[in-house]
Amino acid sequence: MPDLLLELRSEEIPARMQRKAAGDLKKLVTDALVEAGLTYDGAREYWTPRRLTLDIRGLNARSADVREEKKGPRTDANEKAIEGFLRGAGLSDISQAQVVSDPKKGDFYIAVVNKPGRPAEDIIADVMPGIIRGFAWPKSMRSGPASMPKGSSYGGIEGKGSESLRWVRPLQSIVCLFGPEHDETQVIPFEIDGIVAGNVTYGHRFHAPEAITVRRFEDYVSNLEKAKVILDAERRKDIILHDAKDIAFANGLELVEDEGLLEEVSGLVEWPQVLMGTFEEDYLQIPAEIIRLTIKTNQKCFVTRPQGAEEGLSNRFILVSNIQATDGGKEIMHGNGKVVRARLSDAKHFWTRDQGNLPDLETLKASAEKFNLDLNKPLDQRMAKLDALNVTFHAKLGTQGERVTRIRQLAKRLAPIVGADAALVDRAVVLAKADLRTEAVGEFPELQGLMGRKYALLQGENESVAAAIEEHWKPQGPTDLVPRDKVSLTVALADKLDTLSGFWAIDEKPTGSKDPFALRRAALGVVRIIMERNVRLPLLSVIKDPDLLSFFHDRLKVYLRDLGARYDLIDAVLTPESDDLLMVARRVEALTAFITDQDGINLLAGTKRATQLLAAEEKKGTVVADGVADELLKLDAEKALYAAIKTASADAAKAVAGEDFRSAMQALSTLRAPVDKFFEDVLVNDEDAAIRANRLALLKAIREATGTVADFSKITG
Repeated sequence: MPDLLLELRSEEIPARMQRKAAGDLKKLVTDALVEAGLTYDGAREYWTPRRLTLDIRGLNARSADVREEKKGPRTDANEKAIEGFLRGAGLSDISQAQVVSDPKKGDFYIAVVNKPGRPAEDIIADVMPGIIRGFAWPKSMRSGPASMPKGSSYGGIEGKGSESLRWVRPLQSIVCLFGPEHDETQVIPFEIDGIVAGNVTYGHRFHAPEAITVRRFEDYVSNLEKAKVILDAERRKDIILHDAKDIAFANGLELVEDEGLLEEVSGLVEWPQVLMGTFEEDYLQIPAEIIRLTIKTNQKCFVTRPQGAEEGLSNRFILVSNIQATDGGKEIMHGNGKVVRARLSDAKHFWTRDQGNLPDLETLKASAEKFNLDLNKPLDQRMAKLDALNVTFHAKLGTQGERVTRIRQLAKRLAPIVGADAALVDRAVVLAKADLRTEAVGEFPELQGLMGRKYALLQGENESVAAAIEEHWKPQGPTDLVPRDKVSLTVALADKLDTLSGFWAIDEKPTGSKDPFALRRAALGVVRIIMERNVRLPLLSVIKDPDLLSFFHDRLKVYLRDLGARYDLIDAVLTPESDDLLMVARRVEALTAFITDQDGINLLAGTKRATQLLAAEEKKGTVVADGVADELLKLDAEKALYAAIKTASADAAKAVAGEDFRSAMQALSTLRAPVDKFFEDVLVNDEDAAIRANRLALLKAIREATGTVADFSKITG
């Protein structure tokens, strides 16, 4: 079966965007091919700073023929209805339709439409331009002659203005090859803004700028490597990590590993060359955390420490170059060393200034009294200064001092819920933003929190307070660690909930892809704290806004879906009033286990049949009794079902009250056999209206019984 190779080569793609972009491209392309009727054996995405690549194996050479039956109106329908049916079915005359008879509905028309399959080449050429043009980058730009205003032209290319391609960086070439594993492949030459897909790519920008003609994936990979480009990002990471460890070990040191930095650096180079730089030992007087963060943030370099040391750093750092220098990297190491020394010099200056440059205490007394601060302690003085100088948090939400007051009140309510020491929580909240007034954080914003923790320990604060000052920002993303200390958890929750409640109150909510205040990240942080640290927090007791609760529901769905939960199962247990997210997750877990069991599968089918029949009768206005009357139960099957419902409902409700959702599901599973027997032996729509209403009430009782744990009607399958 044929394979498909796609490469989109551009100017350098920001490292933070590469992995997701490659995954998004894979999903968009494979979804489009499957929707068009093609199947494939496997697909894998690759990326480098200058290219996104897809390798799709075992793709069908042609989509299958499709036969569709389109149901039309009754044969005695009016002329307009028949004309509409003919237009929709693509028929020119009603004689081309078939007539089908139904004992209940009478005779009606159907149209049989046969759609022949299409060659895969045609499908690929059709779907690719739309995928590339509509690709959603976090940030994108227009470039090239086609971005000229409409009506202008250059080099035979007409300007398209706002209709021209938007891409993260200027798109330079496209490779699109299709063919069998061993025979000749063919180019699928679609065009985008003057760029025509072909079979030519390019290697390393400096080492191998010559054109490379591609035949298929295997020679594409090998030729790129000859041209100093390693396509596989995981392999680049492995090379960087092992070479960095080796060079550190050879110098009597060990690498301080950093997975996030490793991921980023692998996205900055196509041909990684690991080197070691140095800086003066005097800079080791600066706290190790500051050195590490300064070198990581500004130079994307790794730090090292003496072998076997748990604390402290060495004055050697690891850098990764994209060039294999002829001098062995001496100039590169020298240049990076100069920049690192300059940044560390700044860090040392601000660290020293922050320890000795204290504000005028007389101007801070009012703030000190307001927050119960000890002005003999530097961090307290900085918090007082933060309040006294009215440092703005947001124009509509007041100053940082006012915000600290709000967080303080919220944290007081959260502390007993989390199980944290209220006094330590309060102290941590008061000092959490104080390092915003340090010169180190002013110059290096990435040190926020870390500096606060350092100063807190220097002035003798409790370890939990110091940890909370640093960790209350966490988690800042899906891969960031969630704090474990209960004081940190409480302050982190209070900080994020205040942010979300505040911006909701002033109607500054995320819209589409725009989220300037990172509110989605804050909400996901709350969800992760609740889920991963088992916090039982009724959100409506602290946020008061149903619309904000709905926003949390959206983040919860994303979180649970990433863990493998099905959307329909989440929807089945999630109601607009569900504010205990931990309990929602536990219900989903129990429901997932239940519907994969045969009893659960059969009960689901029976329950859906009952609810659909009941809903249809309710829609028609059929009378449904308020409750089930024992004297109107005539058949053994309905009597047995009613008895089973009463027992199962009571047992399930008791289990739910005890938050034992698995036992609740087990109680409901006893309904399987009685429900099946009921539908085998009982005609619901009895001629006697009273009996019919009673049997519909019995179906309603099934719906209510299963509804104690989930809305089964929302479960697919």
